Amino acid sequence: MSKKEDIVQARRVTKMLNGGRDILVLFHQGQLYAMDQRCYHSGGALQHGDIEEFNGRLCIVCPWHKYKITLAEGEGLYQAVDDPTAKPLRTQWRSKGVKQRIHKVTEVNGNVYVTLNDQ
Repeated sequence: MSKKEDIVQARRVTKMLNGGRDILVLFHQGQLYAMDQRCYHSGGALQHGDIEEFNGRLCIVCPWHKYKITLAEGEGLYQAVDDPTAKPLRTQWRSKGVKQRIHKVTEVNGNVYVTLNDQ
């Protein structure tokens, strides 16, 4: 797919694989991640999203509607309110479950390969 040094330098690389799957490969905090390039919600271009930490989990934030997607699992996170009558409101991060397709990244001799998730 690509040389690791190219991905490290660019931080984010998009590739079309298998004749039509647009994939985003990211290098963040020493780790490589791969996912579908478009957000599961409405097709936002995730390569333009910020990477932030929510409740100790690294997420990419979709630039269109601010959906939070974990880099490692593809889980959608949301901020829940347990008791809307409580003052002040107390919120916590919860999972919507796996929403974004995540792909396996393998590095061999400085080359990076992505194995597509078939789900």
